[in-house]
Amino acid sequence: MKTPLALALSAVTLALGSTSVLAADPQSGGTVNTIIQPEPPGLVLGMIQNAPTRTVAGNIYEGLLRYTTDLEPMPQLAESWEVSDDGRVYTFHLRDNVTWHDGEPFTADDVVFSADVFHRELNPSARAVLQHVESIEASDEHTVVFTLTEPFGPFLISFEAGTFTMVPKHLYEGTDFRNNEHNDHPIGTGPFKFANWERGTVIELVRNDDYYEEGLPYLDGVNWHVIPDGGSRAVAFENGTIDVLPSGTVENFDIPRLSAMDNVCMTEQGHEYFSPFAMLWMNNREGPTADKRFRQAVMYAMDREFARDVLWNGLGNVPLSAFGSNASFQYDGLEPYDHNPVRARELLAEMEYDGEEITILPLPYGETWTRWAEAVQQNLREVGINVRTQATDVGGWNQRLGDWDYDLAFTYLFQYGDPALGISRTYLSDNIAKGSPWNNVQGYENERVDELFNAAATAFPDEEREALYREVQEILHEDVPVGWLMELGFPTLYRCDVQDLVTSGVGVNDGFKDAWLDR
Repeated sequence: MKTPLALALSAVTLALGSTSVLAADPQSGGTVNTIIQPEPPGLVLGMIQNAPTRTVAGNIYEGLLRYTTDLEPMPQLAESWEVSDDGRVYTFHLRDNVTWHDGEPFTADDVVFSADVFHRELNPSARAVLQHVESIEASDEHTVVFTLTEPFGPFLISFEAGTFTMVPKHLYEGTDFRNNEHNDHPIGTGPFKFANWERGTVIELVRNDDYYEEGLPYLDGVNWHVIPDGGSRAVAFENGTIDVLPSGTVENFDIPRLSAMDNVCMTEQGHEYFSPFAMLWMNNREGPTADKRFRQAVMYAMDREFARDVLWNGLGNVPLSAFGSNASFQYDGLEPYDHNPVRARELLAEMEYDGEEITILPLPYGETWTRWAEAVQQNLREVGINVRTQATDVGGWNQRLGDWDYDLAFTYLFQYGDPALGISRTYLSDNIAKGSPWNNVQGYENERVDELFNAAATAFPDEEREALYREVQEILHEDVPVGWLMELGFPTLYRCDVQDLVTSGVGVNDGFKDAWLDR
């Protein structure tokens, strides 16, 4: 059984192609060219939470803590911390030699402003944590005390830069945050400074010569290139223009060819904090999908091992149920939903399914997702389900899910290491609201599940949380509110002479801090 500070599974690192020879000591100098896709709408973390913004700006801004690939906290802006015996008081001791990129000192007042003002107004992820916080106080210039209304199990893994970004109080206090002039030239404390953004072409970051960690960063800079076409991104890597391909920047079917090139390495590490988890939304409100026997039949009908081995090139894991293997408190005693067409047909016969047509809405994120929808459609037809695919663009996909206008639909969500942060939101009945494709879209309602998730979020110590989460997993496993598809393997490809690229559970989002070139 996994707890927040002792997760059992780290993603496997694969090195394909040439094996680099590690130099004795890191070397300073050089610029890495990489890809950002799609181009972010802005770079002010906390104000903007999407993945491209996190990827680039995680090297500009910082949080109080970083996290290992086992999700254990590491010092960042906070060099140490204590937790009270009752789990309600967290005291963070800040480094005393940190400055913002404009030269102003970073202090406890910046932490209080960032958490208690900036994020309460702008950041839904942080607000979900802050609802458990009674007060935030600076006891001196380098000490901050968070007092909670009640224990909140995942509190200590909430301080990653993308969730609790530290922003400069002296530049934002008393301003209209969304229209602040500094949004176009972000100021953080991170290892790299914002230098230039040529829209549609490149975002340039340069070394922070005043960074507080001695000797870091090693690189002179990082250039994030914007190349809209997937084929062109692959060619840019092949011809040496690009050194690093972050996850999702090339089509999955290109990965075997690119990873087999000379001096190319690949790793699955760096996604442990986010734990991307692919699901099949199943409309619980009406039609055949409202019957749990139909939803169970869908689970038995799908050949998820085929999807992993063929469509995802063997990367990722087939999940047991609602909790991924990287989530704390996963209960591994559940019976797997193996590929079993016979059992699927039995369930359909039991419910007297009459062949009513249902539709599948693919995720419009590239060819791999299109092929996956086609494979699931074939699986369902093989057991007698009358199904057809309705493809749409990203805007249409968002609209259809937000309006609950679907039968089955592909998606993936981040699990954030702890059920209270990234899993419960999918199943809590008070998180049912039209207009969003990221909440309880399927319309699942179960009073006992609500009680268990709410109690487990604030139970203390971990043994109490474990018992509550075990029961909730057993109920969800029976009810199948959604289809659990895959814990996604999102590999990063890079030249093998780019050393120490992934050194935390968020990968390249903060990895260039430690990266260096062995050239």
